[in-house]
Amino acid sequence: MLYFGALQLLVYLPWLAQVQDNSSLQPGLFKEITSSQVINGILSIVIAYAILRIIQVVADWLSEQVPRRFRLLVKQSIPFCKGLIIVVVISHLVNLFIDISARNVLALTGAISVALGFAFKDLVSSIIAGIMALFEVTYRIGDRVQIGEHYGEVIGYGLRGIRLQTPDDNIVNIPHAKNWTEAISNANSGQLEAQVLTDFYLNHDVDVELVTQILYQVAYTSKYTQLKLPIVVQMEETIWGTHFKLRAYPMDARDEFAFKTDLIRRAKQVFTKYGITYPQLGFAE
Repeated sequence: MLYFGALQLLVYLPWLAQVQDNSSLQPGLFKEITSSQVINGILSIVIAYAILRIIQVVADWLSEQVPRRFRLLVKQSIPFCKGLIIVVVISHLVNLFIDISARNVLALTGAISVALGFAFKDLVSSIIAGIMALFEVTYRIGDRVQIGEHYGEVIGYGLRGIRLQTPDDNIVNIPHAKNWTEAISNANSGQLEAQVLTDFYLNHDVDVELVTQILYQVAYTSKYTQLKLPIVVQMEETIWGTHFKLRAYPMDARDEFAFKTDLIRRAKQVFTKYGITYPQLGFAE
């Protein structure tokens, strides 16, 4: 009996000793915070903010100095550089104040997941969607996109969303979470050129060949036209007239509306010269 009792005691004693040892040496979540650590953390945040501002200003300036074909490439590098700096700063702050161990990482991850799940689910959804858009290249700075009822040029790419400049010169902030619920139309997908559709509505009895030649000449002689890309004239019959569609590319996508205005203005001048008329719609009194 004493022999078996001694064996049982030897079996349980190491386990009891381990429990007591673990409980006495259990590390805290945060390191012992000193004034030098606080100063280091504040300086890190200030320096990171200054670097982010410098990157934005330098990239905006540089994009206007480099050849036209590199303008979008410079601007499209901004989100990656900003994201890299944010990751580095957050990693530095975590290493500065938090005791990194397996136990603490699990506890911290669980606490953050619960907190974010309840309080910041929309923000987290936007951040995840923004990361996905960055790798899937849904849109980039300089792209002309349609998201819901908003159309314009992407001029800013942040952690939470993008900034869209509309043709009316309004700035619209759109969260990345729209990627989950909205269809996104991208006109140029990172390219400098974007196709512009210009509509003309004329009478049924117009000389189709003459109108087609006029539209081709108007597009080929515009100072905005990218001649390396195709120019197409299409037609569609409607009850009240003939619908002509002129499809062409400006050399720079941001000249979209100036290009379209130039095409319409010069086409109307030639139409007047040849007596080409527009449909006269009758309204019942």
